[in-house]
Amino acid sequence: MTSIKISQGGKNCIITPWGIFFMKKFSITFILLSIIILLVAVGANFTSKTKTEYLRIHVRANSNQAVDQNVKYELKDKIVDYLTPYIANVNTKSGAISLLNDKKSTLQNICNAYLVAKGFTYKAKVSIKQEYFPTRIYDDLTLDAGYYDAIIVELGKGEGDNWWCVVYPPLCFVENAPVKYRSKLLEIINKFKN
Repeated sequence: MTSIKISQGGKNCIITPWGIFFMKKFSITFILLSIIILLVAVGANFTSKTKTEYLRIHVRANSNQAVDQNVKYELKDKIVDYLTPYIANVNTKSGAISLLNDKKSTLQNICNAYLVAKGFTYKAKVSIKQEYFPTRIYDDLTLDAGYYDAIIVELGKGEGDNWWCVVYPPLCFVENAPVKYRSKLLEIINKFKN
């Protein structure tokens, strides 16, 4: 067995092949553990940032009766039609929130006029606030469950099933426009590979 003799500060140390083997294993383990901790930290930061980058929309039906559910979907289409030209020109979430705050009363009037025209006695209420959403999958994008900023359109009592989507970036408001999402974590992993 070959050993290595190291002299440092007047002290001699002999390292055996097994010692070298374990030092390499320890070094590799330490480096891998450091990378994992870094990736988890970056991933946690990315996840918390993700929720702040989206503005969602939530349309709540008055009840689960078929007539209330039908009008919810009809109004959803009216809301999307009304907001699409405005949302298409917004470049930031804060810009989308500002726009929706400006359009909130007009949107509420559109919904109320439609409800009256269809013979409903209840009204719509439009607000912008944080609200809990369950996990939702849009094609290749998964939005984790959690609290998101959202525009809420509550029809009547708002006790029925609801429809929700994403206003910003405009997943529900730009037809046939491909939306490409990047993963910061995947970018970091690819840098380590190259």
